[in-house]
Amino acid sequence: MSKSCGEALMHLLESYGVTTVFGIPGEHTLELYRGIEKSSVKAITPRNEQGASFMADGYARVTGEPGVCTIITGPGVTNAATGIGQAYADSIPMLVISSANDSPSLGKGWGRLHETTDLCAITRPITAFSTMVHDPAEVPELVAQAFTVFRSRRRRPVHIAIPIDVMEMPVTDHWQAYQIPELPIPASAPIANAAQLLSQAKQSLILVGGGAQHASGEVTQLAERLNVGVIASNAGKGIVSDRNPLSLGGGIISPAVQNYLAKADVVLAIGTELGEADSFIYNLPVNSKVIRIDIDPARFSDAFPASIAIQGDAKSACAQLLDALQSMVVQTTGNDVLSQLEQVRSIQSADYTDVERQHIRVLDLLREEIPDNAIVMGDIAQLVYTGTAAMQTLLPRTWFYPAGFGTLGCALPGAIGAKLAEPDRTVVALVGDGGFMFTVNELATAVEEALSIPIIIWHNHSYAMIRDGMIKRGIPQIGVNPKAPNFVKLAEAFGCPGVEVRSETDFREALHQAKDYAGPSLIIVTEDDPWLS
Repeated sequence: MSKSCGEALMHLLESYGVTTVFGIPGEHTLELYRGIEKSSVKAITPRNEQGASFMADGYARVTGEPGVCTIITGPGVTNAATGIGQAYADSIPMLVISSANDSPSLGKGWGRLHETTDLCAITRPITAFSTMVHDPAEVPELVAQAFTVFRSRRRRPVHIAIPIDVMEMPVTDHWQAYQIPELPIPASAPIANAAQLLSQAKQSLILVGGGAQHASGEVTQLAERLNVGVIASNAGKGIVSDRNPLSLGGGIISPAVQNYLAKADVVLAIGTELGEADSFIYNLPVNSKVIRIDIDPARFSDAFPASIAIQGDAKSACAQLLDALQSMVVQTTGNDVLSQLEQVRSIQSADYTDVERQHIRVLDLLREEIPDNAIVMGDIAQLVYTGTAAMQTLLPRTWFYPAGFGTLGCALPGAIGAKLAEPDRTVVALVGDGGFMFTVNELATAVEEALSIPIIIWHNHSYAMIRDGMIKRGIPQIGVNPKAPNFVKLAEAFGCPGVEVRSETDFREALHQAKDYAGPSLIIVTEDDPWLS
């Protein structure tokens, strides 16, 4: 019995373990939805395709498995491009299945509905690859190539575009998932060289990023074996628990931590780009030899070239390093590292501004009220910038702040994707009043799906980071103080509760009620409110 190409594709994705897709149905994607109806895959309808890509991103961040978007050609793709770009910047697996105009018209500018003359050119710079299907028989191979990217290479989005006439073509074969290769195992020679260098170092440290999310145990053991401090990127927070005295958390944003980094004679960078977006400075003070463990060979010759390059899976590489170090005398084990790290934390704490201390008051209360495995989805907001260093994070894949692309509005839809992926875990969104308005429409999606998501809005009546930059440079405050709506009434309009908190008791009570409510809740905290002092 034959199926349409679109229908067969959804069954193929089901065989790869896909359970949820995010997208808005359109005239050009109807065959995909025929396949969804006949499979076990659940379709989630956002209120904009940008929300679809952010939701898929959030889903992928917490599961490690690809989030999937099903979107129309033209505006569907351009709307989703922001979330795709974010996933690309942060190495998040995402499969974007879009329609395309009918094959005879492609690239000809005939004025077809939703027409673009080169659809894949839009997404090529923000995907591992973007390709146009010309025949249904190409689909199984292309999907297999996508899952190869997701499971055995640096994880990044993939876009597969299918013309509407191809989407409707009959498929008689039974498409099945291909065998996907495992992550590559690092070679032994660079492991041995790295172990030798680390054993002889006098003040080494570890920088850990999102490429080591699955290697928490091994990275922690390695830090303890070497007796060295660990600095996390935003994507690396929680890989080594902040309860571990060796952890400096995501403190690379802090001058005190940067000064400590500058003194290291060997830096072991595990699964991290060493990107500017984590520190807000263009050139990290890395003055040492750098050992880099990464799945992506391009990282070994970038702005921080590797003295020793270890290509492969971070988990395997760290386990091999531990084995290699077993028989070696490690110089750093005799150092008073814990007292040095405590001193760094003390200087860091003293450097916080008054507003940052207000942020920390909220973040500390939040940490007290949510479980260790709660998921915190951060937007591009000053509360979250401070949280990079100050929010105690205890487990991997629990703190998310997509600093690389830096696009406002990602937290709410990202939290929706996360909650759908992990319905039994607490999921909290941290947003600023400005960024929240970018995707406020997705409150409707959270209400419809009855997703319990406390949304904490830090309300400072402005795009405060840009406002502060204007003030610093003597530029008039143009366009940075937009008038906000009444968030409580806005929540009511969407059919969910909203509350302005005026005390610590208010905050705790609002958070408890939000966690128990079958839907999203807005919790508005106003900067400089007396209770924050």
